[in-house]
Amino acid sequence: MTKHRIYSISVASVYPHYVAKAEKKGRTKVEVDEIICWLTGHSRQSLDDQLVAKTNFEDFFAQAPQMNPCRSSITGVICGVRVEDIQEKTMQEIRYLDKLIDELAKGKAMEKILRK
Repeated sequence: MTKHRIYSISVASVYPHYVAKAEKKGRTKVEVDEIICWLTGHSRQSLDDQLVAKTNFEDFFAQAPQMNPCRSSITGVICGVRVEDIQEKTMQEIRYLDKLIDELAKGKAMEKILRK
Protein backbone atom coordinates (compact mmCIF):
# COMPACT_ATOMS: atom_id res chain seq x y z
CA MET A 1 0.00 0.00 0.00
CA THR A 2 1.42 3.41 -0.95
CA LYS A 3 1.38 6.26 1.50
CA HIS A 4 -0.80 9.27 0.89
CA ARG A 5 1.00 12.26 -0.59
CA ILE A 6 0.19 14.45 2.43
CA TYR A 7 2.60 12.39 4.57
CA SER A 8 5.62 13.72 2.68
CA ILE A 9 4.50 17.36 2.60
CA SER A 10 6.19 19.61 5.14
CA VAL A 11 4.07 21.03 7.92
CA ALA A 12 5.80 24.36 7.24
CA SER A 13 4.31 24.47 3.74
CA VAL A 14 0.75 24.03 5.04
CA TYR A 15 1.11 26.07 8.23
CA PRO A 16 0.69 29.47 6.49
CA HIS A 17 -2.62 28.21 5.08
CA TYR A 18 -3.81 27.28 8.58
CA VAL A 19 -2.88 30.76 9.80
CA ALA A 20 -4.47 32.49 6.78
CA LYS A 21 -7.70 30.51 7.23
CA ALA A 22 -7.85 31.55 10.89
CA GLU A 23 -6.95 35.20 10.28
CA LYS A 24 -9.48 35.49 7.47
CA LYS A 25 -12.12 34.74 10.09
CA GLY A 26 -10.72 37.12 12.70
CA ARG A 27 -8.69 34.57 14.66
CA THR A 28 -4.93 34.67 15.29
CA LYS A 29 -1.67 32.84 14.60
CA VAL A 30 -1.28 32.50 18.39
CA GLU A 31 -4.53 30.52 18.50
CA VAL A 32 -3.36 28.27 15.64
CA ASP A 33 -0.12 27.63 17.53
CA GLU A 34 -2.05 26.90 20.73
CA ILE A 35 -4.16 24.31 18.92
CA ILE A 36 -1.13 22.59 17.37
CA CYS A 37 0.71 22.58 20.71
CA TRP A 38 -2.36 21.23 22.53
CA LEU A 39 -2.74 18.41 20.01
CA THR A 40 0.93 17.38 19.77
CA GLY A 41 2.52 18.36 23.07
CA HIS A 42 4.98 20.66 21.32
CA SER A 43 6.07 23.85 23.01
CA ARG A 44 5.98 27.02 20.93
CA GLN A 45 9.76 26.73 20.53
CA SER A 46 9.71 23.08 19.46
CA LEU A 47 6.87 23.84 17.03
CA ASP A 48 8.97 26.64 15.52
CA ASP A 49 11.93 24.23 15.31
CA GLN A 50 9.79 21.71 13.40
CA LEU A 51 8.63 24.41 11.00
CA VAL A 52 12.18 25.62 10.37
CA ALA A 53 13.34 22.01 9.82
CA LYS A 54 10.51 21.55 7.28
CA THR A 55 9.46 18.31 8.99
CA ASN A 56 6.94 16.33 6.98
CA PHE A 57 3.54 15.43 8.41
CA GLU A 58 4.40 11.79 9.00
CA ASP A 59 7.50 12.61 11.06
CA PHE A 60 5.82 15.57 12.75
CA PHE A 61 3.17 13.35 14.30
CA ALA A 62 5.48 10.36 14.84
CA GLN A 63 7.94 12.55 16.76
CA ALA A 64 5.36 14.62 18.66
CA PRO A 65 6.33 14.93 22.32
CA GLN A 66 2.95 13.85 23.70
CA MET A 67 -0.19 13.50 21.63
CA ASN A 68 -3.11 14.81 23.69
CA PRO A 69 -5.22 11.94 25.03
CA CYS A 70 -8.36 14.10 24.67
CA ARG A 71 -7.96 14.12 20.88
CA SER A 72 -10.19 11.05 20.66
CA SER A 73 -13.09 13.35 21.59
CA ILE A 74 -12.63 15.21 18.27
CA THR A 75 -15.49 14.14 16.05
CA GLY A 76 -17.13 15.31 12.87
CA VAL A 77 -16.59 15.37 9.15
CA ILE A 78 -13.55 16.70 7.34
CA CYS A 79 -13.10 16.25 3.58
CA GLY A 80 -16.27 14.17 3.56
CA VAL A 81 -14.96 11.60 6.05
CA ARG A 82 -15.77 11.20 9.75
CA VAL A 83 -12.48 11.74 11.61
CA GLU A 84 -13.39 9.21 14.29
CA ASP A 85 -13.76 6.48 11.62
CA ILE A 86 -10.34 6.94 9.98
CA GLN A 87 -8.39 3.71 10.50
CA GLU A 88 -4.89 4.86 9.54
CA LYS A 89 -3.48 6.63 12.62
CA THR A 90 -1.25 9.21 10.91
CA MET A 91 -4.06 10.25 8.59
CA GLN A 92 -6.38 10.50 11.58
CA GLU A 93 -3.91 12.79 13.39
CA ILE A 94 -3.67 15.02 10.30
CA ARG A 95 -7.47 15.19 10.04
CA TYR A 96 -7.78 15.93 13.77
CA LEU A 97 -5.60 18.98 13.17
CA ASP A 98 -7.63 19.97 10.11
CA LYS A 99 -10.85 19.66 12.13
CA LEU A 100 -9.51 21.83 14.97
CA ILE A 101 -8.41 24.54 12.53
CA ASP A 102 -11.87 24.41 10.91
CA GLU A 103 -13.50 24.83 14.31
CA LEU A 104 -11.28 27.84 15.00
CA ALA A 105 -12.18 29.41 11.64
CA LYS A 106 -15.87 28.83 12.32
CA GLY A 107 -15.62 30.93 15.48
CA LYS A 108 -15.81 28.21 18.10
CA ALA A 109 -14.48 29.20 21.54
CA MET A 110 -10.96 28.00 22.34
CA GLU A 111 -12.23 26.20 25.46
CA LYS A 112 -14.48 24.07 23.27
CA ILE A 113 -11.85 23.54 20.58
CA LEU A 114 -9.38 22.35 23.22
CA ARG A 115 -12.06 20.09 24.76
CA LYS A 116 -11.89 21.75 28.20
